[in-house]
Amino acid sequence: MRGDMQAGGSFAIPADHPCLPGHFLSGPIVPGVVLLDETFALILAGHPGHVVVGMPSVKFVRPVLPGQRVAMSWRETGNRKIAFSCSVATQVVLHGSILLGPAPPGSDG
Repeated sequence: MRGDMQAGGSFAIPADHPCLPGHFLSGPIVPGVVLLDETFALILAGHPGHVVVGMPSVKFVRPVLPGQRVAMSWRETGNRKIAFSCSVATQVVLHGSILLGPAPPGSDG
């Protein structure tokens, strides 16, 4: 992994996503695990042959509603560590860091 690489992308979870029914009766919010899954997919697209092997820090700051566009940026901070931040409009909704490792032989990672 290069120590100076950075990138980003965006995603939105549609209102008809199967994770949303029942995820808070007062109004659905996107579960954190779904936000992390989308975030990790964007990071791993830039790191073929790697998988997430650790999460030193993850902080959910604000809820994300169905259909909201989440902009994500990440950068390598060295020693297999990736720092990331996700925002809706100008508000940070999620940030943290992950550790990457080589995908096991024969896996899809």
